Amino acid sequence: MFYGDWLRRRAMLSPRNVALVDAVNKNKLITYEEWNQRTNQLANFMRMGLRICKGDRVSVYAMNRVEYLDALFACNKLGAILHVVNWRLQTRELEGIISDAAPRAILYSQEFSDQVQTLRPRLNAVAHWIALDHGAGEGDALWPAERHNYPPTQPPAIELDWDDPWVICYTGGSTGVPKGAILHYRSITANSVNTIVSWGLRPDDIVPQYMPFFHTGGLNVLTIPLVHMGGTNIVCAGFDIDQLFDQIEQLRVTFFFAVPAMFLVMIQHPRWESMDLSNVRLVMAGGGICPSVVHEAFWEKGVEFKSGYGLTEAGPNTFWLPTEYAKRKTRSVGRPLFHVDVKLVNQSGEEVGSNEIGHLLIRGPHVFGGYWNRPEAAAETIVDGWLHTGDLARMDEDGDYTIVGRLKDMIKSAGENIYPAEVEDVMHSHPSVAEAALIPVPDSKWGEVGRAVVVLKPGVDLTVADLTAWLREQMAHFKVPKSIVFVDSLPKTGANKADRQQLSERFGT
Repeated sequence: MFYGDWLRRRAMLSPRNVALVDAVNKNKLITYEEWNQRTNQLANFMRMGLRICKGDRVSVYAMNRVEYLDALFACNKLGAILHVVNWRLQTRELEGIISDAAPRAILYSQEFSDQVQTLRPRLNAVAHWIALDHGAGEGDALWPAERHNYPPTQPPAIELDWDDPWVICYTGGSTGVPKGAILHYRSITANSVNTIVSWGLRPDDIVPQYMPFFHTGGLNVLTIPLVHMGGTNIVCAGFDIDQLFDQIEQLRVTFFFAVPAMFLVMIQHPRWESMDLSNVRLVMAGGGICPSVVHEAFWEKGVEFKSGYGLTEAGPNTFWLPTEYAKRKTRSVGRPLFHVDVKLVNQSGEEVGSNEIGHLLIRGPHVFGGYWNRPEAAAETIVDGWLHTGDLARMDEDGDYTIVGRLKDMIKSAGENIYPAEVEDVMHSHPSVAEAALIPVPDSKWGEVGRAVVVLKPGVDLTVADLTAWLREQMAHFKVPKSIVFVDSLPKTGANKADRQQLSERFGT
């Protein structure tokens, strides 16, 4: 048992350190002492005004903002459970998810006032609707006005166990019925420790947070570990390429994390060539295989660039590639973090050898605590202590792992296995291609074949025949897409990955 008030402890250890730069509010600086006090006010409001107790759920339906993180740590102070709401979903989808989480209160921002008015009559069990902005909802409690009615003093300490839930993050919405992954104190703490000791986070790190906080990439890749370490998080409403460039230049950013689509936008931007990245010591990519052209663009500027791997149910941080291997293993995510075990198995559950492809299984204290209200789904995912990720990987002779792709995304064509990530990496290296995704389509002769959905860079002229001919020079012919479709943009998931389900629905027949 332990007293788990993270923010109180960090404020005690480094009260004057800048905890947050509020990029939503003119880059206002907030120290750990100030942040702990304002979060105490929210915790006291939730405890005294809303009667929220240990185990109660609190949903946040908002874009990234400081109040979002206030709610995260206010829940920690009370033993309540933060439910992060994916604002990219439609109200009919949110109704089922919120009903499943059964929150006592929902905190929402002005951007979603209309959706809240639609949801409110369908969610009668929600006791409190709390507006985070003036004008967000008439008749609802308004947190900016309520703040001054509650003291900045510590609420009574709550005794917490490692297996108590802290966050519920719904996952799997693009592939089936969403499931609420329970991130308990054990998994969040272990992920943070793994990240700090394996990635080398420092108290002087300054990191912009563009990934949405409703996604594990927003909260757990760097935000919570940086609080653990006493560093500075820059809170950004969403991804804004010019804002990111300004922050690198003006706020002395040292480290940042993004998904491949963001990096492609970055290196294709007119400001890229003149950007000074001398303060940036490390850049990490996640959420899919990052094209080699991105690695090379950062290396040319003298910045260390690596790919990571993770999933909501495990950390998400799982691997680290040592610097000495980075430039000759651009597709590798490296070896397991300090307190992580992994193995690769075949369809029979037997471990495969070096350089053989197998199903990636993960074990360690950073693994999640099951699915909310879905014990049967958790039992299918964690077998004999091993998390079955659904991802395919290969381990080389040095013990470094390369993610090949999703088990369900693999294309089986005439007995050959085609891994979309590998083909997409090659397509991204074409000078006229901005983004690309490979999906399977039925074929009467081969069973299924690959179809490329491609976004071209502005102003270029590239034909299907030219791209096909170029691809045939780059890879085995069975891997070359049998058809190519040019589009203006790729649909994205909440994690800013290409939405393969939507692409298959539109182009997969």
